[in-house]
Amino acid sequence: MKKEEINGKRKELMDAAVLAREMAYCPYSCFSVGAALLCSDGSIVTGCNVENAAFLSLCAERNAISKAVSEGKRKFEAIAVMGGKQGETAEYCPPCGACRQVMAEFCEPALFEIILYDSSTTCKVFSLSELLPESFRGL
Repeated sequence: MKKEEINGKRKELMDAAVLAREMAYCPYSCFSVGAALLCSDGSIVTGCNVENAAFLSLCAERNAISKAVSEGKRKFEAIAVMGGKQGETAEYCPPCGACRQVMAEFCEPALFEIILYDSSTTCKVFSLSELLPESFRGL
């Protein structure tokens, strides 16, 4: 993990995650999350968390990945994630285990960056392999 300033492409991703967070549907937890996924072609695809009464919710990260895959994108370089109680300043919000495993399906874990909001000027940056060591890689 590296603590770094939010600038350049990371700022663009974090700004997109902020906007995506505003679209979250989270009436049960009141915890809104936005994610911005950097595809290998340079495009950015966003997602937000979507909850439902049966608690079969979709995380922002998986929402962004599913949206990108449905648009024909299959290779990703980074994802920025920002979350927190609705109406409050965002807080450090790492992806859940299910999201980490889905990320592993579409990226090189040692190179894929997970950029997490830390403050208004800094972020924590992890490689996926740091957050999901020894991931299941399938066939």
